[in-house]
Amino acid sequence: MRANHRTLDGLSASRRGFLKGSASVVLVSGLGSALLSACGGGGLDADLPETPRLASVSNFRDLAGVGAGYATVDGKRMRRGAFYRANVLTLSSADEASIDKLGIASVYDLRTPGEIARSDDVLPGGAASQALNVLGISDFVAPALDTAAAAVAFMEAQARAYVTGAAQCDAYGKLLTHLADGAGAQLFHSNAGKDRAGWVAALLLSIANVPLDLIMQDYLLSNTYLEASINAQTSTLREQDGEAAVTIQTPLLVVQESYLQAGFDQVQSSYGTMANYLTRGLGMSQTTIDTLRTRLVS
Repeated sequence: MRANHRTLDGLSASRRGFLKGSASVVLVSGLGSALLSACGGGGLDADLPETPRLASVSNFRDLAGVGAGYATVDGKRMRRGAFYRANVLTLSSADEASIDKLGIASVYDLRTPGEIARSDDVLPGGAASQALNVLGISDFVAPALDTAAAAVAFMEAQARAYVTGAAQCDAYGKLLTHLADGAGAQLFHSNAGKDRAGWVAALLLSIANVPLDLIMQDYLLSNTYLEASINAQTSTLREQDGEAAVTIQTPLLVVQESYLQAGFDQVQSSYGTMANYLTRGLGMSQTTIDTLRTRLVS
């Protein structure tokens, strides 16, 4: 898999201060090292095979990355085989057989009821499923937009709402608590696996002390995993509505640095530190955060 190695070269001094401030709060609270400016990781079984690529669920991947797992700032590595992320589980028979080997015990579906009705999950064998409607609405349909700039602004607003919205905070808090307390491997997903699920992944990598630039690189990998789907959708748009429609709609189909940064900026604006967002915004106890980090790293 070819990673996108763009980094946050333009990270402002104020954002760096926010990260350092978050780090000091986390150190005091017992998580060990910087929350957003550190690297998360857990132990990896040397014999653990690579996560299978699923043709029918193209954005399926191990939260911990590939190989030995993402390294942490404090010399640890993320634990592969514990948490998986994905787009909607439209599993083919072949991919169903592959995912069944991973021992996934729980699946958390972050979509709206309308999205679920249009495309229900094919669950891994033996897995229990729970829906957590992150957006708190009955259905989500992409809005009609006039310009690419408006599409970018919409995506950034969605990312900020993950931090400020009551339904979003409730669902994300419940999800992270379930992930901390659950037994066995667990999977969370949204529709494309890049926005709602992408925010969850960024939070988990933050808790695990993965460096901010690596969190961003992981976030941008959705563009690589979803490349065939993105190309197919833009090709259809081009044939039906012309090149102008492709230009306008493409920001809705991909992820950009500014989307994730908008979420992190909102954390800073609303809560000051990521630690405050986790505890006050998402209602997580420090014990739950500690337990989750233990599951993420070793």
